[in-house]
Formats: sequence, C-alpha cells, structure tokens
Amino acid sequence: MPSEFSIKIYEIVKQIPQGCVASYGQVAALAGNPRGARGVGFALHRNPEPGVIPCHRVVFADGGVAPGFAFGGPDAQRRLLEAEGVVFLPDGKVDMQRCRWL
Repeated sequence: MPSEFSIKIYEIVKQIPQGCVASYGQVAALAGNPRGARGVGFALHRNPEPGVIPCHRVVFADGGVAPGFAFGGPDAQRRLLEAEGVVFLPDGKVDMQRCRWL
C-alpha cells in the first residue's frame, strides 16, 4: 500500500503535461516535503501504474535523466521524452529552461 506521500507524488506527476518535465525536488515540494526528492525517486521506482503515472517526465534538477529508470533504463526515458517533444541539450540533459513544468 503506497504511503500518503507516495499517493501525493503520483497525483502530482499525473498532472505534468506531455512535453514538459519536473525535477524530483519540484515534485517533492509540491507534495509538501521540499526535502523529499529522494522519496520521490523511491516512489516513482515503484510506480503502480506505468503509462498512467508518467514517471518518465521527472528528471534531475540539472535536466539529467535517471540512470536507474525502472522501465527500460535512461535510454528508454530519453526516447519517451523526445517522443513528447522534450528538447535535449548537446550534453544529453533536458533543456530545463524550455521544458520545465510550472
């Protein structure tokens, strides 16, 4: 059974629109725990509804994709984001200025 914090995380991540990303810290703050970025990562790694909860839209604050992306690895996360129109910089990170949600 997911914790109350995890449930909040899932509800927030469901709101991230296609073509946008949020950072783990941003999601944590919106869920009421601004220091809970690591908890966001744990919750998304256990995503109970892949495809419904778009966890691929959550990246590191610097735009980096998760090396341990639970649903196919970092290449899969990047492919999913690119398919939605998320822009990557030459260094392989998401262009957070263009694609950050909120």
